[in-house]
Amino acid sequence: MSRSIDYGNLMHEAMRGLIRKVLQDISDNGLPGNHHFFITFDTSHPDAELADWLSDRYPGEMTVVMQHWYDGLDVTPDGFAITLNFGDAPEPLYIPYDAIRTFVDPSVEFGLRFEQQESEEEDDDSEENTLDQTDEDELEVAEEPSKDAEIVSLDSFRK
Repeated sequence: MSRSIDYGNLMHEAMRGLIRKVLQDISDNGLPGNHHFFITFDTSHPDAELADWLSDRYPGEMTVVMQHWYDGLDVTPDGFAITLNFGDAPEPLYIPYDAIRTFVDPSVEFGLRFEQQESEEEDDDSEENTLDQTDEDELEVAEEPSKDAEIVSLDSFRK
């Protein structure tokens, strides 16, 4: 019986651990300086929790922005809970780490992308949906994160 080292899954586990540590620091100490996060996640993940109107509006994925206003950040070993303001409506979310597709901090040009196991055709057909929660009382579409951010791709680790 031959065995091999699964570098792709080990890297994903390490990257999710980094996100958990960053969020735990934010929970303990707040967001420093200009740091803010664009977090894209799979809204259909079985453990993701979000309001029905959000999952109906964004059935595949959604990008939230953690910046000006957020509340109740609770970091757990498997994911995090947070309340964000969507157009004058505070909404609680629970995002499992394994539902995260991208994590970007444009203030320092840092980003992580988790490659999906699905076919590339399905990826090309998916529509990126971005919601910007801000301290304003209106629903806004966020601008794309800086394209200069360093994205770590795991394709080179896959067989």
